[in-house]
Formats: sequence, C-alpha cells, structure tokens
Amino acid sequence: MQTSPDRHEYPAHWEADVVLRDGGTARVRPITVDDAERLVSFYEQVSDESKYYRFFAPYPRLSAKDVHRFTHHDFVDRVGLAATVGGEFIATVRYDRIGPDGTPSSVPADEAEVAFLVQDAHQGRGVASALLEHIAAVARERGIRRFAAEVLPANTKMIKVFTDAGYTQKRSFEDGVVRLEFDLEPTDRSLAVQYAREQRAEAHSVQRLLAPGSVAVIGTGRTPGGVGRSILGNIRDAGFTGRLYAVNRAFPEDLQELDGVRAHRSVRDIDAHVDLAVVAVPADHVPEVVTECGEHGVQGLVVISAGYAESGADGRERQRALVRHARTYGMRIIGPNAFGIVNTSPEVRLNASLAPEMPRPGRIGLFAQSGAIGIALLSRLHRRGGGVTGVTGVSTFVSSGNRADVSGNDVLQYWYDDPDTDVALMYLESIGNPRKFTRLARRTAAAKPLVVVQGARHRSAAPQGHAVRATRLPHATVSALLRQAGVIRVDTITDLVDTGLLLARQPLPTGPRVAILGNSESLGLLTYDACLAEGLRPHAPLDLTTSASAGDFHAALSRTLADETCDAVVVTAIPMVGEDSATTGDAELAEALRSAVAAAPAKPVLVVHVELGGLAEALSAAASTAPQAAPAAPDRPSRPAARPGPMPQTGPTPRTDSAPRTDSAPRTDSASRTDSASRTDS
Repeated sequence: MQTSPDRHEYPAHWEADVVLRDGGTARVRPITVDDAERLVSFYEQVSDESKYYRFFAPYPRLSAKDVHRFTHHDFVDRVGLAATVGGEFIATVRYDRIGPDGTPSSVPADEAEVAFLVQDAHQGRGVASALLEHIAAVARERGIRRFAAEVLPANTKMIKVFTDAGYTQKRSFEDGVVRLEFDLEPTDRSLAVQYAREQRAEAHSVQRLLAPGSVAVIGTGRTPGGVGRSILGNIRDAGFTGRLYAVNRAFPEDLQELDGVRAHRSVRDIDAHVDLAVVAVPADHVPEVVTECGEHGVQGLVVISAGYAESGADGRERQRALVRHARTYGMRIIGPNAFGIVNTSPEVRLNASLAPEMPRPGRIGLFAQSGAIGIALLSRLHRRGGGVTGVTGVSTFVSSGNRADVSGNDVLQYWYDDPDTDVALMYLESIGNPRKFTRLARRTAAAKPLVVVQGARHRSAAPQGHAVRATRLPHATVSALLRQAGVIRVDTITDLVDTGLLLARQPLPTGPRVAILGNSESLGLLTYDACLAEGLRPHAPLDLTTSASAGDFHAALSRTLADETCDAVVVTAIPMVGEDSATTGDAELAEALRSAVAAAPAKPVLVVHVELGGLAEALSAAASTAPQAAPAAPDRPSRPAARPGPMPQTGPTPRTDSAPRTDSAPRTDSASRTDSASRTDS
C-alpha cells in the first residue's frame, strides 16, 4: 500500500479563519487527539434531532470508541476538521477514504465519504458551506476526486448545502436514504458559489462594524484631551443614533457619566449588548480588553492603539497575537494603529475616528491604509465637496491602519452592493493579494467607479505596520492588472478627490470626442495636446478671445452641447478684465455656464479656471440646491437621475500632463484624468 511521507503529521497549513454569513468569524483547523473533551462537550450541545440526522438513529452520547475514532486521524485517508469559536467546537466535518465497494480504503482510491455536524445554535450561519469548501480543498490535496454523502430525506438543510455547492453531482435514493455523489474538480458554478458566499460574508462583517447599534469607547481619559476622550466626543457630537458608553478601568466606582455618556469601568459592567468597541488603551493592556470584549459578545473592534507591527519585530508578534486572540471570539478588527471609521448615514451617524468634524454626507466611499492620508482625503473632500462642486460628501470612511485583519478587499466587498455608495476611492500602500484584489476590483468597477492611488511604489517604502503579505509584483505589473480590471488609477490624492467628485456629480461620456472652448487660446491648445496624449479625439479649440462675455460663453457652450459629434466639453477660462470683474463678471459667467448645462444635462462639462476670484464660489452657488451650511444632523442627499451639473471646476494652477478620456469605457487608467487639466488645491 502506498504511503504518504506526511502521514500522521499535523497539517498546520490547513488552519484558516473564515468569515461566516452573519459577518462573524470562526477558526477552521484539523481535529487532533487533544480535542476529546471539546468533541464530547460539542456533542452534548447538539439537539437530538441533529444527532439523528447525522447517525440515522437515536444517538444520545458518544462512546469512548467514537471519541477515539473521531479524534485520531492520519490526515490522509481519514481527516476531521472543526470550526471553532472561543476555542470551542461549533461544527465538525470528516471524510473517510473508501474503495469501489464502499469500505474503508487507502491510496490510490480516490473517493471519500463525507459527513457534517453543526451545533444547532450556529446553524444558518453558513458554517457547513465554509467547511465543505475547506474539506474539499484538503481532499484534492490528498488525491481524492469525489465525495459521497448519505443524507436522510428530511435533512433538507444538509441536502441544500451539497446541492448549492455547485459541483457536478449525481443523486440516487435507496433504502430510505438520499445518496449524493459529486466530483471535487472546481467548476465555474462552484467558484461562483464560493465567491458569492465570500462576498456576502465579508460584506456583512464590514457592515457590522460600520453600522453598530451600540459602541463602547475603551480608554476614555478622565480629563479632557487624549485619543479615547476625543473619539468619544466625536461620536457624541456626530449624533450617533445608537447607544454609547465610556469605559476606563481607572474610573472611580461612583462615576456614572462622562461628558453626558454612561461610564463604566469594564465592558463586562455594561448591562446591554455592545456591537462595536473602539480601543484606545496602551498596547500592553489591549489583550485584557480583547478578552473582556469577547466574553461580553462584542462583534468587532476598531483598535486605535499603536505599538504594533509599525514598531518592529516585537510589535509584529504582538499584532499577530492580537488577531489570533480576537478571532477566537469571532471578532473582526480594524487596525491596529487605525485612524477610525465614519458612516454618515442618517440612520447611523457614526464618527468613530480622530476626525474632529463629521464629513458631509454623500455618495463617495473612502478607504485609506494610512491615517495621515485619511486625514488629507477627508480634509480635501470637505473643502472641495462643499465649496467648489456643490455639496458632495462621504458615505463611509475606513482607515485600516496596519491592516492586520480588515483590508481593502473586505471594504470592496461591502461597497459592491452598498446602496449608499456610488463612487469608491482607495489609497493603497500595498496590495497583499493582487489576484483577489483584481477579481474584486473588476466586479466592483463594473457596478460603480473605483478610483485607486497606488502608494509605496518601492519595496523599501512599503509600510512597516502591514504584517500581511505584500505583493512582490513590479509596480508596473500591478498597474496593468488594475487597468485591465477597469480600475481608474491616479497618481496623487488630489487626483483621487478630483476624480471622485467628477464621477459623483457628472454623467459618463458616451464616446472619446471632446470639445474645447474658452477665452484663452493657450489653455485651449494645452488641453488639446493633453487630450491627444490620452488617446482622445479632441475638436479644434474654439477661442472666444479674452473679450468674451458671459453671454458669449453661454451661446458657445449651448451650441457645443447640442452638437452630436461632441461627447464631452472642457471650458477654459481666464480672468475677465474691467471693473467689478471679480464679482459681477464671475457671477454672470457662472450662471451662463449653469443655464447652458441645464438645457443639456446628458454630457459632462468641465471648467478649467485660472485665478478667477469668485468664480469657484459662484459656480458652487449656481450648482447647489442644498443649503451652503450643512445642518448638525443632515439628511443624505438623494442622487439625481441625470446629475445635471453644472460641472466640476478645476483651478487655479493649470496642469498639462493629461486631460479627460471620454471613450465608452471610462473606468480605465486614462479615464481618471477627466478633470486633471488643472490642479484643484494649491
């Protein structure tokens, strides 16, 4: 009989953390001889009905022989896996290799019988589906090509698990038992099922973090100032709709409130469920906090605390231990060393971040690995989104910090079907799994624009805090993968914000034909050259001369928008000369452009202006139908069907490196240059 060199050796590479259908996590690992007590305890918590479905007969308890059999495996012909939460079993799966006659066999037999048992309290969470994916991968590794399963007809849940897996299968019925046989070779359908399960689970895990019903800020100082106290104030001031608690073990026992928020010395003392904990204590105290949160049933953590992988080898080990610790309780982590998270939905209004002001609500999702970049993105979008293009703001914001657990991939899964996010902006310092990111990006970009800045181009510049595997592919290769996936790749965070605002407020062009008009021949020629460099088809610039009035601009833009050979328009403008040009002239020009665009809202129009005084503010006032001063708890603006504009304005410093791509596939690398003919904040 052929033997395997690793028979009886523990296959550590089979261990994995999985995200379940409800957003919680579980640890999948091989069952060993040390799991006897866990197996017995697990079995005692399974209902009599589930036991009957597993063994086809009343089976109230496991015998010593059963326990020995189910915990002693050779990891080749007999394999058992368990899903664990808090170190305890919540489900098991096993296979036994069988020969053609259905009796136990060894290599080269390539068929195995598979069986599951899921604790009743955890049924419906997708545990069995996740275990099937893992046991199938293990079986393929061990040379098994087919699974057989015998299921009672009444066990419809388990039959559905096998049927929905997407493998090619046969079904037969004999002796009162349904026999299922299926090949383990992945099919297009089985992969689609796997990816769909992954998307639902990971999206829900992020949704639980971004839309909690209750939040505890752990590490809120007794005196004003400090990270924890600041975040507590930011959550309170944003008008968080859920329950909020301040936690610090140093609080006096008689302290009932802090800044109008219920105060507790420990999460354990809170007499209600806590969905999210924001952790802002020194790294040495975080393990104790994680234990308290896990035992209290907290669903997720945002770890603001520093002192992890960004601080060296000891910190990296501390970070790995943090993730392992949290996952034993089924919790997901944003961070550590995170800046925080924001959700502007009026149903949530969560500002669990260090940003002192709640961003304007809007339709743009932001993700940044770096806290500093996150600050810059929020700041620039706040300035640009309310002052230049009308009120355009943020739906959700995530700063992943060291990205020890929740990553850009998870947030992409959430944004993919988030009805509140129309445009996704990401600043990525590294991509741990380019293949998965490309797959997710391709799917997301097909549903909504995805704009990416790829930072840390040189390996020596990679962020030290990211303990996950960084890509070893050359920067140019990753850029090509992103472009092929339909991602709009830009070079700077200024471009990222500009492009996001453009995509949030402008219709997409139907072709590559660009009309250029304005009162500056030089700017027109620069824009023309930039369009050619991007592979567009610009019309010859129309020079209205420096004496052009607001009426001249209106007439020219109206004619151009009515031209069927034009797909997009770039308007270039320099200051008008004459008395009161900085006030009356700017206002008249803004209204002239707005009224022309209102008559033809289906085409994108960009305005490139150079030091035009009040034009930017005038254009904003002409564009926006919302109050210029956002209320304390603003409602989310609805997205107009045609987004008539007027148009993003750029300025004041002209840029000549690129211009808008307006072809029919705008979500490519060059599409990101739609409003980069001038720099927008200098």
